[in-house]
Amino acid sequence: MNIDSVLQPLQHFGVNLGLSRIVKLLANLGNPHERISVIHVAGTNGKGSVCAYLSSVLTAAGYRTGRYISPHLIDWTERICINEQAISAEELSQLLQKVQAAVSGDDEYPTQFEIITAAAWLYFAQQQVDIAVIEVGLGGRLDATNVCSEPLVTVITSISREHWQQLGPTVADIAREKAGIIKPGCPLVMGSLPADAEKVVRSRAEELKCPIFTPQAAQQISPGWAEYQTLLQYPQNFIQYPLPLQGQIQLTNSALALATLEILQQQGWQILESAIINGMANTKWPGRMQWLTWKNHKLLIDGAHNPAAAQVLRNYVDSLNPQNVTWVIGMLSTKDHTEIFQALLQTNDKLYLVPVPDNNSANPQELANLANNICPKLNLCQTYPDVSSSLASAFTNTNNLVVLCGSLYLIGHFLGKLNPS
Repeated sequence: MNIDSVLQPLQHFGVNLGLSRIVKLLANLGNPHERISVIHVAGTNGKGSVCAYLSSVLTAAGYRTGRYISPHLIDWTERICINEQAISAEELSQLLQKVQAAVSGDDEYPTQFEIITAAAWLYFAQQQVDIAVIEVGLGGRLDATNVCSEPLVTVITSISREHWQQLGPTVADIAREKAGIIKPGCPLVMGSLPADAEKVVRSRAEELKCPIFTPQAAQQISPGWAEYQTLLQYPQNFIQYPLPLQGQIQLTNSALALATLEILQQQGWQILESAIINGMANTKWPGRMQWLTWKNHKLLIDGAHNPAAAQVLRNYVDSLNPQNVTWVIGMLSTKDHTEIFQALLQTNDKLYLVPVPDNNSANPQELANLANNICPKLNLCQTYPDVSSSLASAFTNTNNLVVLCGSLYLIGHFLGKLNPS
């Protein structure tokens, strides 16, 4: 059975936030989620890399560790991993059949995300994981992952204005939705949030009597190494660890992961410093500030798909001191194109615009018009039918740094073509 043939037809249900369908579905499957110890991670940006650090360290510590993330880059199986190994296509197919068979005929049919989320809970329960790191899909309060009444720790990495169509127009509205993952008495690790978002999250955590942990960003101590100041009674006050993921933001994201691990240590989980060092060293999070080679050219790729992520990418690019930058960008129509361009584009940059295949893509020509208005002193602004032709042009007669970004779906499509399975 082809996984796409099961999941693709469910796409027309779209985003339909609410817990009633997933709760019924999980009850029909025997409530597998109730048999799993969970770390629940929400946030606008950073939640994926925090999940990657946590699952890598917990695996290095010897625990059977589940990880559930979304979206995938190339293949559905990436979403569900145990000890960093993706589920096999055969196992996922069987699980999806089981989940679909558990949908009651008279109930509202679950969404695509609810079906695969139920499959993840079922797989982790069947495989008897010791712990599962669960990334929120969208928002938090009404997200299909938000079914655990007693997570070990909840994490809110960052909040900025994204998915406001579903979550509400202001940062405070979005914070209210993300704060929906906070559970009574459960420790909360909180990243640096805008003041009005922090106020909402804090008041919810205080109302539910949750201890709140706000770690400082780690310090860079040498290329590829960082130092984190501990929050709790660890044998010493600092941990030095390798930091393989690129960009200043990883000093923040890795600190959130290490604070979460400290709380687990306090709860009795055995996580030695050697496991932290090995786990951090082995963390992989593809498609995010990743360097690779395309036809003998060095290329930076990043799924920066909202203004905050675009600013993080621009900061990283600036830290490399390039003479000029060539951007190859494709975006979904629902994204904040203006603010993303404002964060990325500077005088003399070159811009190549492409469609995002198989998705609700923004029109490259309309993006070109917008980009020229925002940054009239671009060296070049052109549209191309696809990534390959745009990259071929981008690398012709230039010493510019070339960056492919704008949508995780675009990055996934590109990586799929690069490494066809």
